[in-house]
Amino acid sequence: MSSDNTITKTVRQYSKALPKETMDFLKGIALDYSKVRNYVYGKYAGVHRLDSLTPVYGILNEMRHCGLREQLNFPAVYYELAVTDAVADIKRSWGIVKNKVGERITANENLSDDDRIYLRTVLKIGSVYAAILNRREYETPKNAKDLSVDTKRLNNLLCRLTRRYLTVPQTKDDDWFRISPNGYSYRDGEIRIVCRTPRKRISIPLKDEREFDRQIRIQIRNEDVVLAVPVEVKIRSHNDYCHTIYAYIGRTDMITLSNGAVYGERLEEIVDPETERLAEKNRERRRMYKVFEKNAKSGNERKAKEIETNNLGRQKYERQKEKEKSRTTTFINAEINRMLRNEKPARIVITRPVQKNKAKFYAKTVNRRQTRSFEPYIRERLAYKCNINSIELVEINAKGAGKICAECGAEGKRQGKEFICELCGAQTTIAINFAKNIRRKYSS
Repeated sequence: MSSDNTITKTVRQYSKALPKETMDFLKGIALDYSKVRNYVYGKYAGVHRLDSLTPVYGILNEMRHCGLREQLNFPAVYYELAVTDAVADIKRSWGIVKNKVGERITANENLSDDDRIYLRTVLKIGSVYAAILNRREYETPKNAKDLSVDTKRLNNLLCRLTRRYLTVPQTKDDDWFRISPNGYSYRDGEIRIVCRTPRKRISIPLKDEREFDRQIRIQIRNEDVVLAVPVEVKIRSHNDYCHTIYAYIGRTDMITLSNGAVYGERLEEIVDPETERLAEKNRERRRMYKVFEKNAKSGNERKAKEIETNNLGRQKYERQKEKEKSRTTTFINAEINRMLRNEKPARIVITRPVQKNKAKFYAKTVNRRQTRSFEPYIRERLAYKCNINSIELVEINAKGAGKICAECGAEGKRQGKEFICELCGAQTTIAINFAKNIRRKYSS
């Protein structure tokens, strides 16, 4: 199947309840998987190894001969993927550093245009950036040769900014690992994966008969595991999808269109009660944890153990949290699907996500709601469903669109959920007005 006509989707396959010895083996593999990743982070995440991250084969060769795999008695089908995952994490970490450094370059008023061109050019060329950070000789890039800049001052600035933002990744996740196709096989409704003893495999009975031939991520739960498998799904084409719709993604109602249609109505009535329930639950858990610490310090081990067992467990807490999250995500996906069926869009226009103002102090309630906001998930699912249905998704900058009347362009008033323009007399909801402004800005 041509990659141009497919998109990658993650499907999940569930195991049956597993015996203790199988769970202990899986947990041991996951623990060693995290140990390998942390080892790679410590060895390769610094500036001295920046120019050796690509290609990954060089690091894999070094890691094959460092003795760690033999020390852990860790099969290669897990070990090499752990190394590859760690290198990918380090690259992502460097990407974040470069973005932050770029932001500081843009915001620095003491830099000239030539200074900025030089610094941005260096950031794009990994070998030059690495040479500067390691105080090595380097050839000045073509685009920077004719610039009037003090390279020593700018290089020192680049080093300082990098030191400020560079952190060594570290993981405490020891409940998952990946396995490559040559590390597993199927038989009688079970997946049989490589264990630490040569030519032996551990059997995991599955709830369905599906079989795969690609890399699998195994997520360990209390009594079973979930297999996450990336599969290629054919992109659909709809001849009757021919409209352009303008969508405002909100917190009260999920998606409001410029034509007045609302999808995911009253989303907040699903999300907010769970947000408040978790806040109350976490307050109670913090209170009980202080009581637990007090008893543990005073030597009352019986009481401390009782509190730890009855009040600080996470199984029920995580189960309820996951159940509510699943209910919300199911609602979101169903409403996006309903919107696509009803509106039949060839193009969807939305705004770019707004970054939280870090300089502003928010009330605790607002912070809680922003932390549990499903907007990133809505955007992610909308993007995925647009890809799989051959729909163009356009993001525009609509800064200030919430204050302006979509009918006359004057500044209006927001009262609760309503938007009122005193100049032209328009009266509608904030969400519909915003969606109409998206249409106006995109069309202008």
